[in-house]
Amino acid sequence: MIVLKSKREIEAMKKAGEILALCHKEIAKMIKPGVSTWEIDEFVDKFLEKHHATPEQKGYKGYKYATCASINDEVCHGFPRNEPLQEGDIVTIDMVVNYNGGLADSAWSYPVGKISNETEHLLTVTKLALYKGIEQAVPGNRVGDIGHVIQTYVESEGLSVVRDFIGHGIGAVIHEKPDIPHYGLPGKGPRIKEGMVFTIEPMVNMGEYKTKMDENGWTARTIDGKYSAQYEHTIAITKEGPIILTEQ
Repeated sequence: MIVLKSKREIEAMKKAGEILALCHKEIAKMIKPGVSTWEIDEFVDKFLEKHHATPEQKGYKGYKYATCASINDEVCHGFPRNEPLQEGDIVTIDMVVNYNGGLADSAWSYPVGKISNETEHLLTVTKLALYKGIEQAVPGNRVGDIGHVIQTYVESEGLSVVRDFIGHGIGAVIHEKPDIPHYGLPGKGPRIKEGMVFTIEPMVNMGEYKTKMDENGWTARTIDGKYSAQYEHTIAITKEGPIILTEQ
């Protein structure tokens, strides 16, 4: 069942999104060779506490950290770790913020120092794919319209869209209906309606779209070892169109 949100609920989620966006801005300043994702995770914990918010994914199905920190070929749900980031890496920091019961979810991929032209292309295309998807999130369209425009654009740039992990509704809990795939056919899937709140979060690979799971049961990585990037916003659907609740 898709739960439509009231203006009051959306406003609460927007406040959580504002804190999340501020946190990402601070993370951007931290990213450089030599910094560890463990340091970033500790920073996020303290930042959210300072802003009277909590990391919603800590404790979710036994997950232990405030962030997911996915490096290079890790597609999503990478664990924060002590190993320092290296020049040429990319790292995706994903988090869910709870502020007075309002939730917001956003991921961002960051270059570490100087990256290759190929990697820069991956980041650029993935970010643009997110915003192309958001443009389709208007009342009357269908969920398939979002996935179709993302897939068409990404594949036209010689990259691939991950199938195993998708966007999702969000509200009282992290994952609600509807599912938001980043691939598919136009005119298919649930109709987009005012009051929906969901994430669009394309994960884009340099090589094959297929993924494999690490032994930890959480971390997914590309099957061919090539880099993967992700950008994610939480959006609310209004009469006028989508509002980004986690804009940086």
